[in-house]
Amino acid sequence: MSKLCITIARDTAAAKQLFYGQCCKIRDSKRSELAARPYEVSLLYLFWPTYETSHLPKMLALRCNWNLSTLRNIYALRNCSTTAVDQQQQRQVPVESVHDPLQAHALKEQCILVDANDRAIGSASKADCHRVDPKTKDVRLHRAFSVFLFNSKGEMLVQKRSSHKITFPNTYTNACCSHPLHEIEQERDEKNAMGIRLAAQRRLNYELGIPTEELRPEDFRYLTRIHYADTGDGVWGEHEIDYILFLQKDVTLNPNSNEVSEVRFLRRDKIDEAVAKFSAPLTPWFSLILHHRLKLWWDNLNRLEQYEDLKNIQRF
Repeated sequence: MSKLCITIARDTAAAKQLFYGQCCKIRDSKRSELAARPYEVSLLYLFWPTYETSHLPKMLALRCNWNLSTLRNIYALRNCSTTAVDQQQQRQVPVESVHDPLQAHALKEQCILVDANDRAIGSASKADCHRVDPKTKDVRLHRAFSVFLFNSKGEMLVQKRSSHKITFPNTYTNACCSHPLHEIEQERDEKNAMGIRLAAQRRLNYELGIPTEELRPEDFRYLTRIHYADTGDGVWGEHEIDYILFLQKDVTLNPNSNEVSEVRFLRRDKIDEAVAKFSAPLTPWFSLILHHRLKLWWDNLNRLEQYEDLKNIQRF
């Protein structure tokens, strides 16, 4: 089965021009072949505020004079690349031109590259650390952290990532998931995971609006590290040595809407029921941790020291 790919731009005018131009091009060059064999059509849309994405298949069929039944498989993917699948070539579109400006700017931050044993081996932009290689499907391994925040009643904070996020938008996850930055010298400090703790303090302030004076680095309990990978939507993915930090404290919340669209606290005895009712999927790291470790740790919030494993890296 051959594939055709169409890219929809961020603003409405450009989107219309790209959409109709691409449709005409496909209609003129491929129409005679469509009767002979089915095509997979990937609609690589980003933000098209005027139209709901569910309308795109119908519009595509009408514009190209195709039958809707001809489009056997239509995938709506958030993407920022135009891929000529048959030729196995990829043309990168500038991230700034197709994504939220704040999120695009954040992709320039420098993550810490590590080997499989979490030894720092260099740095690379957040964009380069999250792009899936189109040939090998690999993602560069880098250092990250995940914070699990509990209030004094033992309820766990869950956030929904905003629609502006480039990786895993509109997904539910733990309180905060991010990276220590190579360009911030203190966040490269590996002793007692101090760099990780400082990065967590910085990001909790930025994402959830928690005042830095309410969070001290020593408040975080560093439990272990997890090595996992996920290719996401095939363009943006994850491959991380993820430091697991627990924090139990009542804090002031003022979520940043560019980062977070929803915040809620969940009870331990209701976690499975709550997750089942979520209106969106979980991030891959949250799903893995929930399945493998979280409930055990949650049941032992007051004696977590017995579950610390700072020497080994858990491989998922």
